[in-house]
Order: sequence, then structure tokens, then C-alpha cells
Amino acid sequence: MNREKSQIFFEKAKKLIPGGVNSPVRSFISVNEIPFYVERAYGSHLFDVDGNAYIDYVCSWGAIILGHAHGGLVEEIKDAVKSGTSYGLCHPYEVEFAELIIEAFPSIELLRLTNSGTEATMSAIRLARGYTGKKNIIKFKGAYHGHADFLLTSGGSGMATLSQPESKGVLDDHVKNTHVADFNNIDSVWRIVKEDRDVACVIVEPIMGNMGVILPDPDFLKNLESLCKEKGIVLIFDEVITGFRVAYGGAQTIFGIDPDITCLGKIIGGGFPVGLFGGKRQIMESISPLGGVYQAGTLSGNPVAVRAGKYVVQYLKERKEAYEYLERNVKKIKEEVEKVAKKYKVPYTINAVCGMFSGFFTEKRVRDYESAKSSDKILYEKFFKLMLESGFFFAPSPYEASFLTLAHTEEEITATIEAYEKIFRQLGKR
Repeated sequence: MNREKSQIFFEKAKKLIPGGVNSPVRSFISVNEIPFYVERAYGSHLFDVDGNAYIDYVCSWGAIILGHAHGGLVEEIKDAVKSGTSYGLCHPYEVEFAELIIEAFPSIELLRLTNSGTEATMSAIRLARGYTGKKNIIKFKGAYHGHADFLLTSGGSGMATLSQPESKGVLDDHVKNTHVADFNNIDSVWRIVKEDRDVACVIVEPIMGNMGVILPDPDFLKNLESLCKEKGIVLIFDEVITGFRVAYGGAQTIFGIDPDITCLGKIIGGGFPVGLFGGKRQIMESISPLGGVYQAGTLSGNPVAVRAGKYVVQYLKERKEAYEYLERNVKKIKEEVEKVAKKYKVPYTINAVCGMFSGFFTEKRVRDYESAKSSDKILYEKFFKLMLESGFFFAPSPYEASFLTLAHTEEEITATIEAYEKIFRQLGKR
């Protein structure tokens, strides 16, 4: 597959932008490949500057659910732009949008719009600290909640081991109040809270999506919810990926959890940068101008992004059967591909939930950070390159989720499974 023009763009970009990219994973460095440059996207496909077409399973890292350049959404955006691209002031659409979100998420009574998922999680944690008067937080190993300094750690948990920064430029002092527990291990959380009575909040992805898709064990989230209520700890659900992706009301509706604060992003922007955090009224009223926890943003509630997001959420509200379609297709991928892997003796297992899935090159059941890390990176690199050459784009990292849209046809799902078989036949001969 020819990618000469992409190569030229990448060489130019490296002279202008650090690493040639505006977000690290786009560099394709994890798979020792150069990125292709997208010229346009439509439906389930990406088209690069060299004229190559790819069936897209990255979908803007989960932000696209209707499909690229969905006709109705494009018309909504065009109409929005005609009325102005930014006000920095209140407008009716943000009220209508908030009504839709609160209707979909019963745990949210008040919400505040932001410009990204990172802003949403950062603000939610500040709010939890301000509301409780406590300073320490708990996250889970391998989870990514944005690039705020105090979240860039996966170090040891408990009072005996201080967390260490995972990025240069992040001071030890910025992560010293961040404990790290093990996902699907409620005892690891209990050990921390028994030693530390100054924990303001626990932040968790109810379904992990940033080290591949990792599902919660039965009762893990329920036990976490009970622990937080017993200890007066604010429970924050980071549903930036799962919100409107796995269900209309997010993962919390699947597992029957009532978090104190929920963070959303991606899909709720209709392809534009947006995020929000919302939750219980008495907690959210601690936010300025009502309370003393400051949070602001010039472009928060941007009218174009809000109208795009409102269109997508309204579309999903009116078509709940969309989730049945996504579930059916992801189940087909999981079942058929695992059969193919077994047939060719390729160590491969898929974790899947409505609209998203991850394939791990391991025979182990992947249920936490350590088991995800056991996935064979060399096999993934070979898989990625062979799929790309065959016209299928998966994440250029073994630890990212894959996504489906409503534009992925059943014929394309079948073609994808056939590509898996062709590639696994090759990998099985190694």
C-alpha cells in the first residue's frame, strides 16, 4: 500500500511539531510505523492523502458513534456555524443539552460543561476535594483520566509507598496525594482507606478503556460504591469513553451504580472538543459562582459543539435499538475471531461490550493492568501492519480500545472477520 504523500507530510511535521504529532499515540511509534494522513472520512471509512481507504475501528478514539460525516449531523453543524462559532456567553442550546444529559443519567442533577475529558476529570477531583475538605485521591493502576499532573502516575498504593510521576515535568509533590489501587481488587482500595482517612474521592472508569477494554468483575463496582458511601468518599465515574457508547445512560446503568460525580466527553461532542462533569446537587453547588470551588472556560458550552452533541444524544435517545445493533456486531466479532484464533493456535482473546472491544495476544483472561501487560506486543505489531495493509485501521497501540459505529455494516463486519482469518493463518505459521 503506497503512503508516499503521508511520508512527506510526516517528515515536514517533525520539523514543526514535537514528534510530528499533536497527541503521542498518533505517531504510531508503538508499532514502528509512520502515521497515515487523513484527507477525509465518511461512514465507517477513512481516506488518506495517498488515496487509500480503511475501515475505521478507532473512530476518533471512541468519539464517533453515528459514523463519519453523518448527513443530519453535518447539516446541524452547518446551521450552527451560520449563527456564530463562539459567544463566550449563555445560549438556549446549552440548557436543552443539559436537559438531555440529565434525563439520560439519573445520577446527574447538575452539570458543568468543559472543553475536554481532561478538564472534566480535573475539575471533578478539585470539586471532590473542595466539597469534602480532604486532599488525597485514589485512582486505579493503568487507568488514564487525562493529563492533569496529579493523575499522571501508576505507582504503588497505600501509605507505605508514595506514587511516582510518569512524566518529566510533573513534580513529586503533584502526585504525592494520589494513591493507586488495583482494578477488580476491592481489598487494594480497603487497604488504602484503612490507613488514610484523608481520601476525598475515588476516580474509576467503570469499564476500563485506556489499557484495552477491561470489564469489572461481578460486584466490584457495587463493593466500591458501598465502600465510598461508608467512608464518606466521593465516587467519580469517568465515563468519557463509555458514556453513550456502551448504553444510552452509560456503564452506570448497566451495573446499577449511582456515582456521586460523572465525567463525560467524546460522543457528547459530536466530533467536537467537549466534556462535562455532573452529579449530586449538594456537591455540584460547591462550584462557583454558587460555591468556593473555582472552575471556568472561555469556550465551555461552545454553541457549535453543543449543537453537534445535542444532535447525537437526541439521535441515540430516539433510536435505542442502535445499541442492539452495536452489541450484535461486537458479539459476532468476538465469537468468530476467537474461533479463528483457536483454529490457527494464535494466543488471542477479546474483551467486548456494546460498541467497543479489545483483542489481547494472550491466552490469559484479561481482568486487570498486569494481565493486560502480558499481551504479546510483537504479535500485535505484526497484526496491526497486516491489517493496515489489508485496509483495516486498528489502534496503533496494543493498549487502546477498538470501536464500532452505526455506519459499520454487517458486510464490513464479515469482511473484518475474514481479514482476521487470513492474518491469523499467517501468524499461526510463525
